[in-house]
Amino acid sequence: MTAAARRAALPLVVLALVLAGWEAVVRGFEIPGYLVPAPSAVLAAFFRGFAEANYLGHAAITAFQAVAGFLAGSALGIAIGVWVVVFPTAERIVYPYVVALQTVPKVAVAPLIIVWFGFGIESKIVIVALVSLFPVLVNVIAGLKSVDQDRLDLMSALSASRWQVLRYLRLPNALPFVFAGLNTAIVFSVIGAIVGEFVGANRGVGFLIMQAHYALDIAGAFALFVVLSIMGVALHWSLQWVERRVVFWAKAEEHFRG
Repeated sequence: MTAAARRAALPLVVLALVLAGWEAVVRGFEIPGYLVPAPSAVLAAFFRGFAEANYLGHAAITAFQAVAGFLAGSALGIAIGVWVVVFPTAERIVYPYVVALQTVPKVAVAPLIIVWFGFGIESKIVIVALVSLFPVLVNVIAGLKSVDQDRLDLMSALSASRWQVLRYLRLPNALPFVFAGLNTAIVFSVIGAIVGEFVGANRGVGFLIMQAHYALDIAGAFALFVVLSIMGVALHWSLQWVERRVVFWAKAEEHFRG
């Protein structure tokens, strides 16, 4: 077995051992299913949900809300980050308010957003955008400011304009930081979509989880947690695939240093 195969197999082996131990404990101590369901019951609920075509449509709605809100929040975070760095006065004016907004729990403002934007998809996208905004903004600012001073002096000596410095020096240098923020935001986006669906929705995975809780269908709730985990991992891997093609020089530099 190659080293890559061993690295891929190790998490699967650990997962299998954890599930086997979980199943043994639940069955051995006869723990009621409404407290902690056995993995076999969760797996049965998982396949039953897809076989009855109940999960797929709701998962698609949640994924759309997460991706749309992520794109809106990330675009806003990048725009504000560039504005703050290019115009330093803006940092003193805007950044404190962005930080203040971030400190307010999104669970607390979600009902207000539902009132403003309704129970439809729009309110969930706004909540996800607010969740995604801050990690992208912080990393964009950090990346744009991390340029080596000697390079800035060289651009200045070449009479480069502010926008030329931004385009040819600051933005390429900031891309690894930007994708670090995007990778954080894409995971938060799923959480934001579920928070919005918890507060007010008649469809989506969050809506199904609330229904399962009301019915004491704990196995079904755990199955939906698995659906959310798969969704989050898929979105994260998709973004990493984009990152490897956009910031292709980062891997080359890492390989060269190694």
